[in-house]
Amino acid sequence: MHHVPLEIGLVSTCALATPPEGYGGTELVLADLARELVALGHLPTVFATGDSTSAGTHRALFDAPVWPPDTFAELRHSTFAWEQIARSSFDVVHVNTPVAVSFTSLVHKPTVATVHHPRFEGIAAHYAAHPNVFFAAISRRQRELSPDVPFRAVIHHGLRPEHYPAGAGDGGYCAFLGRLSSEKGPHLAIDAARAAGMPIRLAGDPHATDHEYVQAEVLPRLGAGTMCLGGVGYEAKLELLRGARCLLMPIQWEEPFGLVLIEAMLVGTPVIAFDLGSAAELVEEGVTGFLCKTPNEMATRIGQVNAIDRARCRERARARWGVARMAREYVDLYRRAIDAARGVHAHGVPGGRHHVSEQVGRAR
Repeated sequence: MHHVPLEIGLVSTCALATPPEGYGGTELVLADLARELVALGHLPTVFATGDSTSAGTHRALFDAPVWPPDTFAELRHSTFAWEQIARSSFDVVHVNTPVAVSFTSLVHKPTVATVHHPRFEGIAAHYAAHPNVFFAAISRRQRELSPDVPFRAVIHHGLRPEHYPAGAGDGGYCAFLGRLSSEKGPHLAIDAARAAGMPIRLAGDPHATDHEYVQAEVLPRLGAGTMCLGGVGYEAKLELLRGARCLLMPIQWEEPFGLVLIEAMLVGTPVIAFDLGSAAELVEEGVTGFLCKTPNEMATRIGQVNAIDRARCRERARARWGVARMAREYVDLYRRAIDAARGVHAHGVPGGRHHVSEQVGRAR
Protein backbone atom coordinates (compact mmCIF):
# COMPACT_ATOMS: atom_id res chain seq x y z
CA MET A 1 0.00 0.00 0.00
CA HIS A 2 2.82 2.39 0.86
CA HIS A 3 4.17 2.43 -2.69
CA VAL A 4 1.09 4.40 -3.80
CA PRO A 5 2.12 7.95 -4.83
CA LEU A 6 0.90 10.71 -2.55
CA GLU A 7 -0.61 13.99 -3.69
CA ILE A 8 0.96 16.54 -1.36
CA GLY A 9 0.08 20.20 -0.84
CA LEU A 10 3.40 21.77 0.19
CA VAL A 11 2.85 25.29 1.55
CA SER A 12 6.04 27.35 1.57
CA THR A 13 6.34 31.04 2.51
CA CYS A 14 5.77 34.14 0.39
CA ALA A 15 8.74 35.99 1.91
CA LEU A 16 11.29 34.44 -0.46
CA ALA A 17 11.34 32.34 -3.62
CA THR A 18 11.47 28.54 -3.26
CA PRO A 19 14.41 28.00 -3.62
CA PRO A 20 15.78 31.44 -2.71
CA GLU A 21 18.57 33.21 -4.56
CA GLY A 22 20.54 33.85 -1.38
CA TYR A 23 19.32 33.96 2.22
CA GLY A 24 16.45 31.61 3.10
CA GLY A 25 17.01 28.27 4.79
CA THR A 26 13.35 27.22 5.02
CA GLU A 27 12.74 27.82 1.32
CA LEU A 28 15.97 26.02 0.31
CA VAL A 29 15.05 22.94 2.33
CA LEU A 30 11.51 22.88 0.91
CA ALA A 31 12.79 23.15 -2.68
CA ASP A 32 15.13 20.19 -2.10
CA LEU A 33 12.30 18.26 -0.41
CA ALA A 34 9.92 18.88 -3.34
CA ARG A 35 12.52 17.66 -5.83
CA GLU A 36 13.16 14.50 -3.82
CA LEU A 37 9.44 13.82 -3.41
CA VAL A 38 9.09 13.93 -7.21
CA ALA A 39 12.09 11.58 -7.52
CA LEU A 40 10.31 9.17 -5.14
CA GLY A 41 7.24 9.20 -7.40
CA HIS A 42 5.04 11.54 -5.34
CA LEU A 43 3.07 14.53 -6.62
CA PRO A 44 3.82 17.72 -4.68
CA THR A 45 2.06 21.00 -5.44
CA VAL A 46 4.17 23.85 -4.07
CA PHE A 47 2.39 27.00 -2.90
CA ALA A 48 5.11 29.65 -3.08
CA THR A 49 5.96 32.85 -4.94
CA GLY A 50 5.51 33.12 -8.71
CA ASP A 51 9.25 33.28 -9.33
CA SER A 52 9.86 29.96 -7.53
CA THR A 53 11.51 27.16 -9.51
CA SER A 54 11.10 24.11 -7.27
CA ALA A 55 10.04 20.75 -8.66
CA GLY A 56 6.37 19.77 -8.81
CA THR A 57 3.33 21.86 -9.69
CA HIS A 58 3.45 25.55 -8.69
CA ARG A 59 0.70 27.83 -7.47
CA ALA A 60 1.23 31.45 -6.41
CA LEU A 61 -0.70 34.43 -5.14
CA PHE A 62 2.30 36.78 -5.16
CA ASP A 63 4.43 37.02 -8.31
CA ALA A 64 7.53 38.00 -6.31
CA PRO A 65 8.68 37.67 -2.66
CA VAL A 66 7.17 39.95 -0.01
CA TRP A 67 10.26 41.08 1.92
CA PRO A 68 10.75 41.88 4.72
CA PRO A 69 8.48 39.15 6.10
CA ASP A 70 4.90 40.38 6.52
CA THR A 71 2.47 38.44 8.69
CA PHE A 72 -0.57 39.70 6.78
CA ALA A 73 0.98 38.82 3.43
CA GLU A 74 1.64 35.32 4.79
CA LEU A 75 -1.99 35.18 5.92
CA ARG A 76 -3.21 36.06 2.42
CA HIS A 77 -0.76 33.54 0.94
CA SER A 78 -2.05 30.81 3.29
CA THR A 79 -5.67 31.73 2.57
CA PHE A 80 -4.97 31.40 -1.17
CA ALA A 81 -3.33 28.00 -0.63
CA TRP A 82 -6.03 26.59 1.67
CA GLU A 83 -8.90 27.74 -0.58
CA GLN A 84 -7.41 25.49 -3.25
CA ILE A 85 -6.50 22.72 -0.83
CA ALA A 86 -10.14 22.61 0.33
CA ARG A 87 -11.24 21.81 -3.21
CA SER A 88 -8.36 19.46 -3.97
CA SER A 89 -7.68 15.74 -3.84
CA PHE A 90 -4.49 16.13 -1.80
CA ASP A 91 -3.78 13.15 0.44
CA VAL A 92 -1.82 15.28 2.89
CA VAL A 93 -0.85 18.91 3.42
CA HIS A 94 2.58 20.04 4.67
CA VAL A 95 2.65 23.61 6.00
CA ASN A 96 5.69 25.63 7.03
CA THR A 97 4.44 28.84 8.65
CA PRO A 98 2.52 29.37 11.91
CA VAL A 99 -0.41 31.15 10.23
CA ALA A 100 -0.97 28.24 7.83
CA VAL A 101 -1.73 25.96 10.79
CA SER A 102 -4.89 27.96 11.64
CA PHE A 103 -6.75 26.71 8.56
CA THR A 104 -6.62 23.08 9.72
CA SER A 105 -9.58 23.90 11.98
CA LEU A 106 -11.65 24.71 8.89
CA VAL A 107 -10.28 22.34 6.23
CA HIS A 108 -10.08 18.75 7.37
CA LYS A 109 -7.06 17.31 5.57
CA PRO A 110 -4.27 15.28 7.20
CA THR A 111 -1.65 17.94 7.95
CA VAL A 112 2.05 17.96 8.82
CA ALA A 113 3.57 21.22 10.06
CA THR A 114 7.30 21.81 10.32
CA VAL A 115 8.33 24.30 13.01
CA HIS A 116 11.25 26.24 11.52
CA HIS A 117 11.65 28.86 14.26
CA PRO A 118 12.75 29.06 17.91
CA ARG A 119 10.26 29.01 20.73
CA PHE A 120 7.83 31.92 21.06
CA GLU A 121 5.24 31.60 23.83
CA GLY A 122 2.27 32.81 21.80
CA ILE A 123 3.08 30.60 18.83
CA ALA A 124 3.64 27.57 21.08
CA ALA A 125 0.14 28.09 22.52
CA HIS A 126 -1.19 28.40 18.95
CA TYR A 127 0.37 25.04 18.03
CA ALA A 128 -0.88 23.41 21.23
CA ALA A 129 -4.42 24.39 20.22
CA HIS A 130 -4.12 22.18 17.11
CA PRO A 131 -3.32 18.72 18.55
CA ASN A 132 -4.37 16.80 15.42
CA VAL A 133 -1.69 18.47 13.32
CA PHE A 134 1.43 16.31 13.01
CA PHE A 135 4.11 18.76 14.11
CA ALA A 136 7.73 18.05 13.12
CA ALA A 137 10.64 19.53 15.06
CA ILE A 138 13.87 20.19 13.19
CA SER A 139 16.06 19.20 16.17
CA ARG A 140 15.75 17.34 19.43
CA ARG A 141 16.79 20.51 21.27
CA GLN A 142 13.96 22.47 19.64
CA ARG A 143 11.45 19.84 20.80
CA GLU A 144 12.96 19.74 24.29
CA LEU A 145 12.47 23.51 24.70
CA SER A 146 8.76 23.29 23.74
CA PRO A 147 7.25 20.37 25.67
CA ASP A 148 3.80 21.94 25.22
CA VAL A 149 3.92 21.66 21.41
CA PRO A 150 2.42 18.32 20.24
CA PHE A 151 5.46 17.23 18.20
CA ARG A 152 5.11 13.82 16.50
CA ALA A 153 8.67 13.53 15.13
CA VAL A 154 12.09 15.12 14.91
CA ILE A 155 13.22 15.43 11.29
CA HIS A 156 16.61 17.02 10.76
CA HIS A 157 17.04 19.04 7.59
CA GLY A 158 18.75 17.52 4.55
CA LEU A 159 20.18 18.99 1.35
CA ARG A 160 21.24 17.72 -2.07
CA PRO A 161 24.86 16.56 -1.62
CA GLU A 162 25.59 17.02 -5.33
CA HIS A 163 25.13 20.77 -4.84
CA TYR A 164 28.12 20.83 -2.48
CA PRO A 165 31.32 19.73 -4.23
CA ALA A 166 34.39 19.07 -2.09
CA GLY A 167 36.63 21.99 -1.20
CA ALA A 168 40.32 21.96 -0.36
CA GLY A 169 40.22 24.53 2.44
CA ASP A 170 43.36 26.05 0.95
CA GLY A 171 42.28 29.68 1.27
CA GLY A 172 44.00 30.04 4.62
CA TYR A 173 41.06 31.75 6.34
CA CYS A 174 38.18 31.07 8.71
CA ALA A 175 34.65 31.72 7.48
CA PHE A 176 31.51 33.08 9.10
CA LEU A 177 28.25 32.78 7.15
CA GLY A 178 24.95 34.00 8.51
CA ARG A 179 22.90 36.99 9.49
CA LEU A 180 24.98 39.74 11.09
CA SER A 181 23.12 39.70 14.40
CA SER A 182 24.05 39.45 18.06
CA GLU A 183 22.56 35.95 18.38
CA LYS A 184 24.79 34.67 15.55
CA GLY A 185 27.90 36.21 17.16
CA PRO A 186 29.99 37.41 14.18
CA HIS A 187 31.93 39.75 16.50
CA LEU A 188 33.00 36.72 18.55
CA ALA A 189 34.05 34.89 15.36
CA ILE A 190 36.31 37.86 14.53
CA ASP A 191 37.77 37.80 18.06
CA ALA A 192 38.45 34.06 17.92
CA ALA A 193 40.07 34.18 14.48
CA ARG A 194 42.24 37.15 15.53
CA ALA A 195 43.33 35.35 18.70
CA ALA A 196 44.30 32.34 16.56
CA GLY A 197 46.23 34.54 14.13
CA MET A 198 43.94 33.59 11.22
CA PRO A 199 42.24 35.86 8.68
CA ILE A 200 38.45 35.67 8.61
CA ARG A 201 35.88 36.33 5.87
CA LEU A 202 32.32 37.12 6.93
CA ALA A 203 29.32 36.76 4.64
CA GLY A 204 25.83 37.90 5.51
CA ASP A 205 23.64 40.93 5.89
CA PRO A 206 21.97 42.42 8.96
CA HIS A 207 18.20 42.62 9.15
CA ALA A 208 16.67 46.01 9.96
CA THR A 209 16.76 45.32 13.71
CA ASP A 210 20.47 44.40 13.66
CA HIS A 211 22.03 47.67 12.46
CA GLU A 212 22.73 49.03 15.93
CA TYR A 213 24.55 45.82 16.86
CA VAL A 214 26.61 45.91 13.63
CA GLN A 215 27.60 49.53 14.26
CA ALA A 216 28.63 48.80 17.85
CA GLU A 217 30.27 45.37 17.59
CA VAL A 218 31.14 44.39 14.02
CA LEU A 219 32.31 47.51 12.19
CA PRO A 220 34.88 48.51 14.87
CA ARG A 221 36.45 45.03 14.57
CA LEU A 222 36.96 45.18 10.81
CA GLY A 223 40.50 45.76 9.63
CA ALA A 224 43.61 43.82 8.71
CA GLY A 225 42.78 40.15 8.13
CA THR A 226 39.02 40.70 8.41
CA MET A 227 36.94 40.89 5.25
CA CYS A 228 33.16 41.46 5.14
CA LEU A 229 31.59 40.20 1.92
CA GLY A 230 27.98 41.22 2.54
CA GLY A 231 25.14 38.95 1.43
CA VAL A 232 26.14 36.15 -0.94
CA GLY A 233 24.30 33.96 -3.43
CA TYR A 234 24.81 30.24 -3.99
CA GLU A 235 28.04 30.39 -6.04
CA ALA A 236 29.78 32.88 -3.74
CA LYS A 237 28.62 30.92 -0.69
CA LEU A 238 30.12 27.74 -2.11
CA GLU A 239 33.39 29.48 -2.93
CA LEU A 240 33.60 30.86 0.61
CA LEU A 241 32.87 27.51 2.28
CA ARG A 242 35.06 25.37 0.01
CA GLY A 243 38.11 27.60 0.51
CA ALA A 244 37.74 28.01 4.28
CA ARG A 245 39.95 26.21 6.79
CA CYS A 246 36.86 26.04 9.03
CA LEU A 247 33.47 27.63 9.63
CA LEU A 248 33.03 29.53 12.89
CA MET A 249 29.57 29.58 14.50
CA PRO A 250 29.77 31.26 17.93
CA ILE A 251 25.99 31.33 18.33
CA GLN A 252 24.51 33.12 21.34
CA TRP A 253 21.05 31.54 21.24
CA GLU A 254 19.21 28.24 21.10
CA GLU A 255 19.31 27.95 17.31
CA PRO A 256 16.76 25.30 16.27
CA PHE A 257 18.91 23.96 13.43
CA GLY A 258 21.61 25.94 11.59
CA LEU A 259 21.62 24.94 7.92
CA VAL A 260 25.01 26.54 7.25
CA LEU A 261 26.65 23.94 9.51
CA ILE A 262 25.64 21.07 7.25
CA GLU A 263 26.42 23.12 4.12
CA ALA A 264 30.00 23.52 5.38
CA MET A 265 30.32 19.86 6.31
CA LEU A 266 29.00 18.76 2.90
CA VAL A 267 31.95 20.47 1.18
CA GLY A 268 34.31 18.98 3.79
CA THR A 269 34.85 22.13 5.84
CA PRO A 270 34.86 21.45 9.60
CA VAL A 271 32.63 23.52 11.89
CA ILE A 272 33.68 25.06 15.19
CA ALA A 273 30.49 26.02 17.02
CA PHE A 274 29.38 27.12 20.44
CA ASP A 275 27.49 24.34 22.19
CA LEU A 276 23.99 25.79 22.08
CA GLY A 277 20.79 24.87 20.28
CA SER A 278 21.11 21.96 17.87
CA ALA A 279 24.91 22.24 17.48
CA ALA A 280 25.61 19.07 19.48
CA GLU A 281 23.23 17.12 17.20
CA LEU A 282 24.95 18.35 14.04
CA VAL A 283 28.66 18.47 14.91
CA GLU A 284 30.48 15.20 15.59
CA GLU A 285 33.34 16.07 17.89
CA GLY A 286 36.71 15.57 16.20
CA VAL A 287 35.08 14.16 13.04
CA THR A 288 33.13 17.05 11.48
CA GLY A 289 34.26 19.78 13.85
CA PHE A 290 34.46 20.87 17.48
CA LEU A 291 32.05 22.25 20.10
CA CYS A 292 33.23 24.93 22.49
CA LYS A 293 31.90 27.60 24.85
CA THR A 294 34.16 30.69 24.63
CA PRO A 295 36.06 32.68 21.97
CA ASN A 296 39.35 31.63 23.57
CA GLU A 297 38.40 27.96 23.36
CA MET A 298 37.32 28.57 19.75
CA ALA A 299 40.73 30.10 19.00
CA THR A 300 42.43 26.99 20.41
CA ARG A 301 40.26 24.75 18.24
CA ILE A 302 41.12 26.81 15.14
CA GLY A 303 44.73 25.83 15.81
CA GLN A 304 43.74 22.15 15.94
CA VAL A 305 41.32 22.00 13.01
CA ASN A 306 43.87 20.65 10.53
CA ALA A 307 43.71 17.37 12.45
CA ILE A 308 40.23 16.81 11.01
CA ASP A 309 40.19 14.81 7.79
CA ARG A 310 38.13 16.84 5.29
CA ALA A 311 37.26 13.80 3.17
CA ARG A 312 35.91 11.96 6.22
CA CYS A 313 34.02 15.10 7.33
CA ARG A 314 32.33 15.24 3.93
CA GLU A 315 31.60 11.51 3.90
CA ARG A 316 29.89 11.73 7.31
CA ALA A 317 27.89 14.77 6.19
CA ARG A 318 26.71 13.03 3.02
CA ALA A 319 25.60 10.04 5.11
CA ARG A 320 23.70 12.12 7.66
CA TRP A 321 22.49 15.26 5.93
CA GLY A 322 21.32 14.17 2.48
CA VAL A 323 17.85 15.14 1.29
CA ALA A 324 16.94 11.51 0.55
CA ARG A 325 16.97 10.70 4.27
CA MET A 326 14.88 13.77 5.09
CA ALA A 327 12.31 13.01 2.37
CA ARG A 328 11.89 9.40 3.53
CA GLU A 329 11.23 10.60 7.07
CA TYR A 330 8.65 13.15 5.88
CA VAL A 331 6.88 10.56 3.75
CA ASP A 332 6.70 8.31 6.81
CA LEU A 333 5.19 11.19 8.80
CA TYR A 334 2.74 12.00 5.97
CA ARG A 335 1.51 8.40 6.02
CA ARG A 336 1.14 8.44 9.79
CA ALA A 337 -0.98 11.60 9.53
CA ILE A 338 -3.11 10.02 6.79
CA ASP A 339 -3.55 6.79 8.77
CA ALA A 340 -4.51 8.72 11.92
CA ALA A 341 -7.12 10.75 10.01
CA ARG A 342 -8.57 7.57 8.52
CA GLY A 343 -8.73 6.04 11.98
CA VAL A 344 -10.65 9.02 13.31
CA HIS A 345 -13.08 8.94 10.37
CA ALA A 346 -13.55 5.20 10.88
CA HIS A 347 -14.79 5.90 14.41
CA GLY A 348 -17.34 8.36 13.11
CA VAL A 349 -15.79 11.56 14.38
CA PRO A 350 -16.74 14.22 11.81
CA GLY A 351 -13.76 15.75 10.09
CA GLY A 352 -11.25 14.13 12.39
CA ARG A 353 -10.76 17.21 14.57
CA HIS A 354 -10.77 15.46 17.94
CA HIS A 355 -7.46 14.62 19.51
CA VAL A 356 -5.80 11.50 18.18
CA SER A 357 -3.55 9.85 20.73
CA GLU A 358 -0.20 9.30 19.09
CA GLN A 359 3.17 8.56 20.61
CA VAL A 360 5.72 11.27 19.86
CA GLY A 361 8.08 10.14 17.11
CA ARG A 362 11.36 8.82 18.40
CA ALA A 363 14.24 11.24 17.92
CA ARG A 364 16.59 10.14 15.17
